[in-house]
Amino acid sequence: MTTNVFTVHHDGVTIPVSRGGEGPPLVLSPGLTSTQAELHELIELLRRDFDVLTFDLRGHGLSSAGDRYSFEALLGDFAAVMAEVGRLGLPSAPVLAGHSFGADLIVHYAADFPDAFSELVVIDGANPVPAPFITAADLPELRGMWEDLATWQQTIKGTPRQVLLTAQEILDLNLELDVLRSGIDLEIDVVGSGILDQYRKIDRPIHLIMSTSMAGDSGEGRAPRHNRLWRAGIERLTREQPQIRTTWLDATHALVVTHAPDIAQIIRGAQTRATSQT
Repeated sequence: MTTNVFTVHHDGVTIPVSRGGEGPPLVLSPGLTSTQAELHELIELLRRDFDVLTFDLRGHGLSSAGDRYSFEALLGDFAAVMAEVGRLGLPSAPVLAGHSFGADLIVHYAADFPDAFSELVVIDGANPVPAPFITAADLPELRGMWEDLATWQQTIKGTPRQVLLTAQEILDLNLELDVLRSGIDLEIDVVGSGILDQYRKIDRPIHLIMSTSMAGDSGEGRAPRHNRLWRAGIERLTREQPQIRTTWLDATHALVVTHAPDIAQIIRGAQTRATSQT
């Protein structure tokens, strides 16, 4: 299957966008510390039914490093990609799909640009959890995990799977995302609307694909708390927005890799339903 590549330049960052497949357009955003190379199986499966456009976040994969890593910066990159997609003369507005951090990007973008997409597919992210995931008790384990990741990344530097962010930059982005999702900043004792308010601005179809064991299936440590928060957040969202369709997969947060065929089939089915209703 032929793949074309075009390049987006934004905020000093070079972002190659890959395009391939046939069918209605779909833009796929990987998550933090993930790349389109890691999502190869899912992308190839989706290309059987969609004209798939995908890219890497700044400092990830084929995209160049940035001089700053914040949600605002990465959202700006996504908006720049979408602006270029809008110049392609696509036959219809694209489906937007995103995993983890990428899911939060597409929801925030959709809230600001309600006519630029046809449907959202939120994959294990953009969850209005009722309390922050990361507490003081979690920091030592998370710092260690991301330091190990940063060390391992040195072995694949220069490949399409590379992640150039430091452990501290990854932690800072996760802390920022925690506040954006829950609307709660424990450090400064502020309660806001969080991502739930972004969902309220969206009137297009939304399909959630969520993992049952987001933090893993261990019954020990912090995993049970995180898994309870994850489910509570989705229950909170669907109570307020009952029109949102939700599919749970018996998987961890790595579902885009471990359950790629299931996710592709769910997205294909969602598009089939949407088409039949128009």
